[in-house]
Amino acid sequence: MPARRPIRILRLVARLNIGGPAVHLGVLAEQLHPPDYETLTVTGAEGADEGNYFALMGRDVTNLRVIPALGREIHPLRDLATLRAVLGLIREFRPDIVDTHTAKAGTLGRLAAWWCRVPAVHTFHGHVFHGYFSPMKTRVFVGIERWLARQTACLIAVSEAVRRDVLAAGVGTATRFEVVSLGLDLAPFEQAEQHRGVLRRDLGLPADAPLVGIVARLVPIKQHALFLDVAARLVALGSPAHMVIVGDGECRAQVERGIAARGLGQRVHLVGWRSDLPVIYADCDVVLLTSKNEGSPVALIEAHAAACPVVATRVGGVPDVVVDGETGWLRDDGDAEGLAAATARLLANDDERRRFGAAGRRRAVSLFGAGRLGRDMDRLYRSLLEGGQS
Repeated sequence: MPARRPIRILRLVARLNIGGPAVHLGVLAEQLHPPDYETLTVTGAEGADEGNYFALMGRDVTNLRVIPALGREIHPLRDLATLRAVLGLIREFRPDIVDTHTAKAGTLGRLAAWWCRVPAVHTFHGHVFHGYFSPMKTRVFVGIERWLARQTACLIAVSEAVRRDVLAAGVGTATRFEVVSLGLDLAPFEQAEQHRGVLRRDLGLPADAPLVGIVARLVPIKQHALFLDVAARLVALGSPAHMVIVGDGECRAQVERGIAARGLGQRVHLVGWRSDLPVIYADCDVVLLTSKNEGSPVALIEAHAAACPVVATRVGGVPDVVVDGETGWLRDDGDAEGLAAATARLLANDDERRRFGAAGRRRAVSLFGAGRLGRDMDRLYRSLLEGGQS
């Protein structure tokens, strides 16, 4: 009996910068592998201030093709050349499914798949329908996404909130949407306690110094100015807490100016990208996230797995990860006073921190593991190829 050939997946992403989509693709590569799957990953180039997730983690991507112009910036002539390149890869690789991630790769990849009559799957890790562009540009993007959705065999959202938002914009239909939550390798975070004390020593802090952390790209949507407003309020309340900002990006100079303007130079520590995130979470008494919008917050899933309580803005897919009053506290976007009060409450209450941390770990491990993501995507791909998806 002849051996069954592997399912071929052509996976496209605009860039493998440090963030959720790259983490997601890394897990998919580890979970869906030969002999059952053969994957070709196609990506663009990262911006100069973004960093590459796999380089940071010291990992390789097997069977990778780089088309530099597939990156984030829109340029009609280069994008047309990129579309031709993707069409050539489809004809060369002959995938069973084209699987796209991020907006630009989703546009060019699905156009090419439609032209070649290959079923396409697109994952919304978030969306650009508010908080990113002007109203006119947003309307253009929504119109493009509506047309593309009609040519896509299956649309995936990483959280129920993302699914609701995309459908509310008139993109896709409920019958063509699936929610597939992120899946991460959480084992290193479950062992984070063994690293306790390392970060405080690195920062030159006393072993008992309260520490509040944020792990996020330094980009506008993450609203580090709001984080600094919270930090300033904590200091004004008399808290001895120090704050650590993990990440880098286009807003670094702006963040540095914000630290200086608020007189927080001795309290806020800007450490850039770190590959040893379990070390970070091990010493954080509270992890804070101040985003204006989120698809599914990787940092909060990791923090939960490390048994670290969180305080975050109640936006996008954050409530799908954080249970308010059970694994952390949620406050409205822009509510610096409320975020500061919730953070101060956790810092002052050891029992609540331990209770929230334990509940967060149970939730993260049960819902957001790598194995679960692999099983979900294997089921979805096979259903699509067997005609089970309209």
